[in-house]
Amino acid sequence: MEQFVIKGGKPLQGHVTIGGAKNAALAILAAAIMTDDDVVIDNLPDVRDINVMLDAMGEIGAKVERIDRHTVRINGRNIEALSVDYEYIKKIRASYYLLGALLGKYKKAEVALPGGCAIGARPIDLHVKGFKALGAEIDIGYGLISAKAKWLAGNHIYLDKVSVGATINILMAATLADGKTVIENAAKEPHVVDVANFLNSMGANIRGAGTDVIRIVGVPALHGTEYSVIPDQIEAGTFMFAAAATHGNVTVHNVIPRHLEATTAKLLEAGCEITEYDDAVRVNAEGIPLRHTQVTTLPYPGFPTDMQPQMTVVLGLAEGTSTVTESIFENRFKYVDELTRMGAHIQVESNIAIITGVERYTGARVSAPDLRAGAALCIAGLAADGITVIDDVYYIQRGYESFEKKMQGLGANMELADSERAAQKFILKVS
Repeated sequence: MEQFVIKGGKPLQGHVTIGGAKNAALAILAAAIMTDDDVVIDNLPDVRDINVMLDAMGEIGAKVERIDRHTVRINGRNIEALSVDYEYIKKIRASYYLLGALLGKYKKAEVALPGGCAIGARPIDLHVKGFKALGAEIDIGYGLISAKAKWLAGNHIYLDKVSVGATINILMAATLADGKTVIENAAKEPHVVDVANFLNSMGANIRGAGTDVIRIVGVPALHGTEYSVIPDQIEAGTFMFAAAATHGNVTVHNVIPRHLEATTAKLLEAGCEITEYDDAVRVNAEGIPLRHTQVTTLPYPGFPTDMQPQMTVVLGLAEGTSTVTESIFENRFKYVDELTRMGAHIQVESNIAIITGVERYTGARVSAPDLRAGAALCIAGLAADGITVIDDVYYIQRGYESFEKKMQGLGANMELADSERAAQKFILKVS
């Protein structure tokens, strides 16, 4: 079982380059099979979720050719199976994007109900509502969700709750439906915009992505394209918070600063110095005492729920008392017990974490309960006195490429150990 082993207490310094956005890439990969032509996608992150998705697409007959580590060529002409029950697809939440893609193209699809991190209920009722509004019949049973239609017809769809997954899934199916579809109360996240831009590059007619009303005029068919995935705002934010927690000075490259405004605003409130460039952001916390603040997670452009654990780690080292309110997922504070073992003073009441800042964290052995919380515990380890060992790092590898190597590039004493013996060897070396 692999572990991250960290000797903390060293400020991070230098430059790091951010990869492609995992959440955008997963949906774009699914949409790539909606044409019979070749589609080339680059700036893909080389992470487990992406590789599982590519394997699943190959299982149903798509031709998947890895051009290099971050570029793939996909052809969906010879898809034979419209049922995706691939062994591993249940492990990633984005498996449901294949439902909208296959339903749009073939008017029939069956996909295993999705898994992913256990951070709270993420029902698919809004996906079902959207597909039904387009004319599909939906059946859920035996761990599968199936959809079929003689044809799809555009409709006016109001989402009762802002949902990124439902917005993208309905968007894909409506792209090849007859007539006009309007999605109201749509999600506005950058990866929704990226998927819409990708589909438009294939000949779709989508307007309004990035606002709460998206309008789609169905087209008969899509064509091939070459497309580059946007940078990952969550990976970027993770390194920005790591710079703050370790009182370092880090420049994060290959980002879209506008996508990071909520993160930047909270770091400024916490006392950090922020410098924005065209495609980079520098976070300087050298010699700066961190200040308390209040955070509430909200759909974009609000503070992202995927940045909440990392923010909590920073506020755990800030002067005074801070609060973090989680309004998206009810189980997102499962990491608090692990962080408390490292010396944090956090009390969770319902969906609010009350954080009393401490002078320092201390190293401990902890387990990553999910993807983003795992990254947050790494940040805590980098800021802590002593040695931190983090188990269950496969969660972190689902969404971060070469995480330990990028941290090492910033001066971190951090190693990926594949055995207890390797972990002990690293500990002896850095002690």
